[in-house]
Amino acid sequence: MTLFWRIFLLNATVMVLATGLLLLGPVTVSTPVLLTEALIMAVGLVAMLTANAALLRVGLAPLQRLTKAMTTTDLLRPGQRAEVSGHSEIADLITTYNTMLDRLEAERAASSALALSAQEDERRRIAQELHDEVGQTLTAVLLELKHVADQAPGPLRSDLLHVQETTRESLDEIRRIARRLRPGVLEELGLTSALRDLTREITAHAGLAVRPSFDSPVPKLGQAAELVLYRVAQESLTNVVRHSGARHVDFTLRTTPAGVDLRIRDDGHGIGRAAEGAGIRGMRERALLIGADLDLTAPPAGGTEVHLHVPAPQGSK
Repeated sequence: MTLFWRIFLLNATVMVLATGLLLLGPVTVSTPVLLTEALIMAVGLVAMLTANAALLRVGLAPLQRLTKAMTTTDLLRPGQRAEVSGHSEIADLITTYNTMLDRLEAERAASSALALSAQEDERRRIAQELHDEVGQTLTAVLLELKHVADQAPGPLRSDLLHVQETTRESLDEIRRIARRLRPGVLEELGLTSALRDLTREITAHAGLAVRPSFDSPVPKLGQAAELVLYRVAQESLTNVVRHSGARHVDFTLRTTPAGVDLRIRDDGHGIGRAAEGAGIRGMRERALLIGADLDLTAPPAGGTEVHLHVPAPQGSK
């Protein structure tokens, strides 16, 4: 039972009992109770209850709005605040709630930044080990296999060549994984080249037709913003390959006066009512770190569209 109905029923009980005592007790307006007096008192009771309900509804409306705000607030979509209204106690409660949201959003942003920084450092370390340790070991194995295959008899040579080819494919796969963990091309050649390399890789290994369209040149956004753009594009394309069943993807990067817009739209079956998974939540957290806006929509034609808007750096023209 809501607070409104508890207070209303309590007041109503008191009023009904008072009216009953007045009607049935020894002290009444007249004895026996006249019908007109009973009607007048009943009408008065209804009027009091109605006025009481209206006043309670108005007085508790700010609490109802606060309850709705509490149930709908999402820290991954910051800026949602309850309207401060009502009398002093209720207004203080709403103000305290908004202050708590400010603190929670700031603490979540700080902890997310630390977690994502640690994640990127770990990815960089694993990629380096894959390249230096596993990659060099497999390269040495390939050289040994080639040396042995050159000296082996015919039937055995065929088997060794097959093993050599399998080892070479494994080496290429490890190098591809290392590039995904640490996009060196992003640091060396810039955002546009890194995104083009990403689309070529997805097209080659996933059988997905990616149609890129990039504005040139793209303004310098800073290392953190460019990494967020790349990771959001990478996660979006990975989700398309794993979950959407799409065959084509439109991949656009546009420069606007307000910043840079990234759009990835597929022709798959869409997200429907499925809950957002860890990948999408991770994209939202990355976007929050640089003050970007991330939206996932279902276009009327079907599929899913991911839109990331990265604001222009301060002081840029």
